[in-house]
Amino acid sequence: MTTNTTPNGRASSMDAPEILQPRARRAAPASPQRKALATAMRENDPKRSSEVPTPAHTPLPPSTAPPSVIATSSARRQIRSQRRRYPTVVYEARLSYFDPDSDYANFRGFFVLFWIGLAIMAITAGLRTLKETGSFFSITQWPLFTKDIYELAVSDALMCVSAGVSLPLGVLYKNSKGGVLAWNRGGIVVQSLYQVLWLVGWCGLPFAREWAWTAQVFFTLHLLAILMKMHSYAFYNGHLSVALARLEALDRPITPATPTSRVVRYPSSYGRLTAKEKKEKDSGDEDSAWSIMQLRDDLAKELVSPLGNVTYPQNMTVANFVDYLFCPTLCYELEYPRAERTNPLELFYKSLAVFGCVYLMTVTSEEFILPVLHESQQLLQATSPAPSLLDKGLIFAETVSRLLFPFMVTFLLVFLSIFEYTLGAFAEITRFADRRFYSDWWNSLDWLEFSREWNIPVHHFFRRHVYSASRGSFSGPAATGLTFLVSALAHELVMGCITRKFRGYGFGMMMMQMPIVWLQRLPWVRERTLLNNVLFWVSMILGLSLMCALYVLV
Repeated sequence: MTTNTTPNGRASSMDAPEILQPRARRAAPASPQRKALATAMRENDPKRSSEVPTPAHTPLPPSTAPPSVIATSSARRQIRSQRRRYPTVVYEARLSYFDPDSDYANFRGFFVLFWIGLAIMAITAGLRTLKETGSFFSITQWPLFTKDIYELAVSDALMCVSAGVSLPLGVLYKNSKGGVLAWNRGGIVVQSLYQVLWLVGWCGLPFAREWAWTAQVFFTLHLLAILMKMHSYAFYNGHLSVALARLEALDRPITPATPTSRVVRYPSSYGRLTAKEKKEKDSGDEDSAWSIMQLRDDLAKELVSPLGNVTYPQNMTVANFVDYLFCPTLCYELEYPRAERTNPLELFYKSLAVFGCVYLMTVTSEEFILPVLHESQQLLQATSPAPSLLDKGLIFAETVSRLLFPFMVTFLLVFLSIFEYTLGAFAEITRFADRRFYSDWWNSLDWLEFSREWNIPVHHFFRRHVYSASRGSFSGPAATGLTFLVSALAHELVMGCITRKFRGYGFGMMMMQMPIVWLQRLPWVRERTLLNNVLFWVSMILGLSLMCALYVLV
């Protein structure tokens, strides 16, 4: 008898009976025709009752009946005779729904339970506030949300308009055609300098104006998103301007100065910058003509969108740039797949959900995070008696432990408000058809897998414009380290805007993910999927509360 091993490590016999997978509790609804037929059969059967039938209830057919009628009557009597007052319970080899080997994955009910639990929390907090203050909605942080709101709106609009300078610059790069401002000469330098000055100037505005941390965090997050959009727009169109110049050069007589090198394919979200391989041919004029034709065809394909409806430079318009700013993506393409229409009801629900998530995050912060931090600050700053070093360590450890659950809830709400509802709402507005903004990151086995699946738009940007672009100069591990470095700097900037402290805690924790990933990728560790998922969740929740305590208390 042979045996094999299941993914969970269980040994199973090849001759053993098949183990049934769990199935959905509710069966598929019956068709209207089938329902009507069943109703008609019940109505036309006057002898139908709750009594258990016996063979006596089925009259014997006459002896002159055809053999088929006699056989059918006999079969009915035999089947009815098998019915029992206490039906037999059928037992088979089955898996439970939460068994590691189960294929069942529909746990939407727990998602509903999650929202019911948050509603209970919000209602309980509201009733307590109503008893104490006479108002159901009493948010002490409300002044922070309204402070500097008009200046924030004007600055945000001007920031988006200033990003649009990349459009006329792109036209300038295109029209240069081998001049000083051609993209592959001085154009890329001009664009890079503009982006650096743009980032420094707009990042310094909230600090100079001393905005509230809420306004500054929103502005900084939007600033980083617009920066990535601007970079992708400028660099992709710059690449296309070079391809267009090469294609137009092939229309003129071929000279030794005519560039005939291989076409560089701009990286997709899952690839890197590569040169298209040309077929090997014998030398000669005929082969040279063939290579020119092939080069012309490759360059023309590079200038056409994947859907085939837009060709560069037809996309260099204000309408196209504004549409790109509103699309929920950070990687520019000539054309995106679109839905047939906008669903107004779905747009309303997603917009309402965004405000609901923000309210729940505010309640969680005021009920479970701010009081803990305020109490810990008072204990650490006490002077009579002054806490010892051991007492400070215990206070810090208790603060981290009390913040674990609130930050887990806050993290989930942030995820839902951004990737499910905000991006979903903009996808409805722009009819953006690709709604895959995240994957099943909750099953991640390490931080590298999490970074790929929890924020797909940012992952696509880093994969295309940081990792793939740097692979021409760095090895794979070095390019990965550079990608983590840029991401860690962005996270440190956000944490500095929230706390007005640049201590490097967030940067250090981000960079620590690389050695942790290396350890988890070892063969004897990688095989333990459940353990790795547990370690991921523990490090995620612990890291959030630990980072908050460090920035606020230390």
